[in-house]
Amino acid sequence: MDEQLRVGLVGAGPWASMIHAPGIANHPGTTLTGVWARRPEAAHELAHAHGAEPFSDYVEMLSTVDAVAFCVPPGVQGPMAIEAANAGKHLVLEKPIAESVEVAEHLVAAVTEAGVASLVVLTRRYAPETKELLAQLRRTGGWTGADSRWISGALLDGPFSNSPWRHDRGALDDVGPHAFDLLDAALGEITDVVAATLSDTGLWQLILRHAGGATSTVSLCLSLPLQPPFADLTIFGTNGHRTLTNRGTPALECFTNLLDDFVAMVHSGTTGHECDVRRGLHLQRIIDLARRKAGA
Repeated sequence: MDEQLRVGLVGAGPWASMIHAPGIANHPGTTLTGVWARRPEAAHELAHAHGAEPFSDYVEMLSTVDAVAFCVPPGVQGPMAIEAANAGKHLVLEKPIAESVEVAEHLVAAVTEAGVASLVVLTRRYAPETKELLAQLRRTGGWTGADSRWISGALLDGPFSNSPWRHDRGALDDVGPHAFDLLDAALGEITDVVAATLSDTGLWQLILRHAGGATSTVSLCLSLPLQPPFADLTIFGTNGHRTLTNRGTPALECFTNLLDDFVAMVHSGTTGHECDVRRGLHLQRIIDLARRKAGA
């Protein structure tokens, strides 16, 4: 690119350190300009590691960047992303995009009003193997159902085990958006949550209805001590079945592919994308409906 996008990073936790910061700092179309975090010492450490400037004042950081990438809990991200959009900044958003449908709607309105680009980090959607499978499904047709499982012990041990929002909201909010997004892309828009249950062990099980009549089932859990963890998606219909596993392209490479799209959107003036903030709102509504159906 002729000119790199100046990107500010909000958040300095494990995922920001492993994915966002190195991805932005090493991408040819972006430069990591600044880092803001709720823990100033963490912001300073992460910024120093990548040649960026730590900020204690979020508004001050906004004045120095073209775009903001968020890696904080949804309850923190929603209001801060609205503020960034109102300031005319392009957005890279984590999922869920907010803590509620109401805040997500306000965020979509702010992004639309500002005319800025936005992408949601639905990691597997930016993997080449996922794009290849979805293209194949569209070419073939005849798919009537699917089964998706995202099972791990992430809340028991590892870098995300001390994440308060994940313990509070569980697998539905953390890995649910990934599962719903892929099922939606594969079978058609999810129009209803037919049933949803939450067990004492933190296992979510759901039945979804899709436009066109297809149905799918989902199992989500972050508190089962399985090694290795697994995530898979199987689509079936009149032409057999196809399976996608989560053992393909590394997450950092997927994030780099996201940044390819993001930079292209900003430089071309494009604000629409299949994984933009409106997609985030759609997924937020599915989460909300599932929680209400389960009485959770």
